[in-house]
Amino acid sequence: MNTMIETILNHRSIRKYEDRPLTKEQIEVIVKSAQAAATSSYVQAYTIIGITDQEKKKQLAHLVGNQPYVEKNGHLLVFCADLYRHQVVAEMENVDITDSLERTENFMIAVIDAALAAQNAALAAESMGLGICYIGGLRNQLVEVSKLLNIPKHVIPLFAMTIGYPLHESSKKPRLPFAHVYHENGYQTNKELLKEQLHDYNQTIQQYYKERTNNERQDTWTSQMAVKFTTPTRLYMKEYVQKQGFDKK
Repeated sequence: MNTMIETILNHRSIRKYEDRPLTKEQIEVIVKSAQAAATSSYVQAYTIIGITDQEKKKQLAHLVGNQPYVEKNGHLLVFCADLYRHQVVAEMENVDITDSLERTENFMIAVIDAALAAQNAALAAESMGLGICYIGGLRNQLVEVSKLLNIPKHVIPLFAMTIGYPLHESSKKPRLPFAHVYHENGYQTNKELLKEQLHDYNQTIQQYYKERTNNERQDTWTSQMAVKFTTPTRLYMKEYVQKQGFDKK
């Protein structure tokens, strides 16, 4: 096993960091690593916003749900799906691409491009001995986030990423079993097998929480997912996405 695979398999979210900013050189390496990710048809439909203004970090920490590590970290990145520059390209080339930009396929391209770039950034940071944490809570109040970050039409902030020198070694959450996520030659739809695999995974998760909390927490993965998907969240999202010029057709 090489060091890159060891880094990948050792991933865990870090939520407490030293009071130590990343250097410009570190940030440049991380962003260039993000740019090296695969991109659909060379579209490169994303932008990464680095937040160095401490007051903006504080405001973002509030907007994402009062998460202190969004304010206190070595560096904060915001990953955006971005077709704004392609609208500028259209003006340069004297063509109208509005209909194309608003289609679901290009919305998916932008989201996927941004996610691929972010994972490259995460791996680069972790390979440098840094810790990271994805912040999906950025989507809690996207209208306010967009105002704060001066987001134009055809751009959507998708998630943030905190990066820094870890203050603690967090435990690694067990993932779903290999056989559960890897299907050969077609999707495995055997519900009884699926339920059996999920039952085994629930036991693993229960044991993980017991050990972490001295037996105070014993919930399962399926119970967590049932709660999560029982109550819809961020109900404004479709309206916001379409207002930004995405996913209209």
